[in-house]
Amino acid sequence: MIRLWRSRKTGDKNTGVTVWNRVTRILKRLGIGLVGLLVLFFLLNWIFPVPDKIEYSTIITDNKGEVVNAYLTKDQQWRMKTELDEISQLLQKTIVAKEDRHFYSHPGVNPFAVIRAFFSNIFHMRRMSGASTITMQVAKMLEPGKRNIWSKFREMFRALQLELKYSKKEILQMYLNLVPYGGNIEGVKAASLLYFKKNPDHLSLAEITALSIIPNKPGVMIPGRNNDFIIKERNRWLQKFADRKVFTQKEIEDALAEPLAATRGTVPHYIPHLSYKLKKQGGDIIKTNIDLNTQLKTEKLVEDYIRVQRLKNIKNAAVVIIDNKTHKVITYVGSSNFFDTTDGGQVNGANAVRQPGSTLKPLLYAMCFDEGLLTPKTVMTDVAVNYNGYAPENYDKKFNGYVTVEMALEHSLNIPAVKGLKMLGYEKMIQKLSNCNFRQIQKDRRKLGLSLVLGGCGTTLEEMTSLFTAFANNGVFIMPSFTQDDKAATQINAISPAANFMINEILSKVNRPDFPLNWAATEKMPKIAWKTGTSYGKKDAWSIGYNKNFTVGVWTGNFSGIGAADLSGANIATPLLFKIFNTIDYDSDEEWFTQPDDCDIRQVCSETGMVPSGQCTSLVTDYFIPLISSGKVCGNRQEVMISPDEKISYCKSCAPQSGYKKKWYKVIEPEMQAWFEENRIAYQKIPAHNPACELIFKGAAPAITSPVNGSEYLINKKDPEPLQLICKTANDVSKVYWYIDNKFYKSSNAGEKQFFVPVEGPVKISCTDDKGRNRDIKITVKYVNL
Repeated sequence: MIRLWRSRKTGDKNTGVTVWNRVTRILKRLGIGLVGLLVLFFLLNWIFPVPDKIEYSTIITDNKGEVVNAYLTKDQQWRMKTELDEISQLLQKTIVAKEDRHFYSHPGVNPFAVIRAFFSNIFHMRRMSGASTITMQVAKMLEPGKRNIWSKFREMFRALQLELKYSKKEILQMYLNLVPYGGNIEGVKAASLLYFKKNPDHLSLAEITALSIIPNKPGVMIPGRNNDFIIKERNRWLQKFADRKVFTQKEIEDALAEPLAATRGTVPHYIPHLSYKLKKQGGDIIKTNIDLNTQLKTEKLVEDYIRVQRLKNIKNAAVVIIDNKTHKVITYVGSSNFFDTTDGGQVNGANAVRQPGSTLKPLLYAMCFDEGLLTPKTVMTDVAVNYNGYAPENYDKKFNGYVTVEMALEHSLNIPAVKGLKMLGYEKMIQKLSNCNFRQIQKDRRKLGLSLVLGGCGTTLEEMTSLFTAFANNGVFIMPSFTQDDKAATQINAISPAANFMINEILSKVNRPDFPLNWAATEKMPKIAWKTGTSYGKKDAWSIGYNKNFTVGVWTGNFSGIGAADLSGANIATPLLFKIFNTIDYDSDEEWFTQPDDCDIRQVCSETGMVPSGQCTSLVTDYFIPLISSGKVCGNRQEVMISPDEKISYCKSCAPQSGYKKKWYKVIEPEMQAWFEENRIAYQKIPAHNPACELIFKGAAPAITSPVNGSEYLINKKDPEPLQLICKTANDVSKVYWYIDNKFYKSSNAGEKQFFVPVEGPVKISCTDDKGRNRDIKITVKYVNL
């Protein structure tokens, strides 16, 4: 008995060990198998990565996030990307409750659902239910193919890949972006915009449920055609949600009572020019800073205004509005009518390179203020000049003689501006504009010269409006942002606060010649500063205005490049500028710019704008920059020794011991003397110098203005025309002597014109005044058959 018991006990023990060993071997094999499957999965994942590159429609939004424009994908689909923050809790809850209740608990494949579907389909011998999770549906939409058992295995594999790579919320986002809604509409965002005209995060429970059932039968459930059928299916699912207690009874009742007003709409196409410009830069969702209300008001103003101007053969306009406090572009109008074909309505006038006319003059004078070259009351001469063949003219072809900088800018005079640029150096201005991102000027910098300040360059309305924001920002230039994703722009101190204030004071005056005719609606209009410009040939008219709130840039003209006789910045562009300000900033009580600490006031001579001397009797108040502005004392008067009858003047060398008197005379430049003579304006002349004096004077030699030094002249062989000899002399000169190739030619009174016919080849021309001062120039003459 004892032996038998021991034998049984030993057998049981051996059996237990055997079973345990078998279990252990099975577990090891399973472990090895699982490890092998994992290795195989990661190897296949590396060899066959998930095809998750999705092309989305480019959508453009305004400053409130509302879609204002969109573009089809390359495969002509409306497939708009739904951002994570647009997937509301209600949307998530509804989609998950309908499509995949266990979405957040399975690894991409729901094994229980797979087993249930397998047996159900086997039992009924046909497909009764599917086992696709949301992740598997995403895999299928990413890699569509025929429906068979192999495609189902592929979907499972891809689903595991997606779960490995993305979070649950990102997978749900991909599902909502790809789910089909019939026709060429894919994704919940495109569907909500086209069917309900709202963003996904604004959808109600009834609308979300309606959208969730359309992908089941997108060819049958077409909003606008089969709304009754959609409502029936929607309500059926709402009852299911109620049975599962997914939503409260009140929420279900409200959703059941909600009518379905869905119909296929169109994508909005606002701000077309800016949208296309930004689309070319790339991106799925481009968030602009456009204020759609201001945009639409401005577009209406521009369209109505240009409709009237067409009678004057002026067919287009462009407008850019920048918020000066945020430095954001809030309005962008590229043409008067995007769909107009008569003058290229689809051309982006705000980004087209055009000639800016006189609009760069404020920057020039501000830079001259900062360099200490000028102040607002500095007196300049507005008379004919010639810089190596470049002879600028004023807009009205007239000269004004003595003018202050203030008057020159108010009247937009060309010649003082060119003189100012000559003093400053055009290279400095080119560099300043380049720093402010004037791209065409950067490109053409080696071609530019003194004509730069009169519009002899290329720029865009975007660039000009951006530049003028500096005048509204205390002289600091900040590149304005078109989109909410724009990085913080680098700040550039374009001009000093003092120079900026002086320019603002000049440009804000209302009693100016460029104030538009017949404009009376200024009673409630906000105070603004503005500058106009008209390009050569009257092809471009500009008006750019600003105050503390906004900077508005207006361009008018024709995209065809054809000029118009009535086109000017003052009379065409400025009225539109005023209309826009009256609309966007009507009756604004915003305070004006205040005088900064680095700007002071002083008394200056009214005849020169310089610090007054003892002889200056007429004084005016002027702004200046301490330690920067010139402190040179006015030398506008000189004391001259003259004969008692005031017919002869003396120098120290020839003055008699007695029998003379002293008298103060105004110093008048030779160019002004010539202008006085041409316009028959009387001025006080210094008497002719003592003819008996043998001293050769130092000082300003005659300035030969015609011919132009270094120039080449072509003369007709058959009918040679003489060249004109003109010079400008000092106030004390009465007679000049002309020499051609070192041979005396003729004498004449100062300011008198002479003529001669030159020989072919290089010609030397000399002019000597009655004080012995001489000037030489050289020209080249060629005789040709014309």
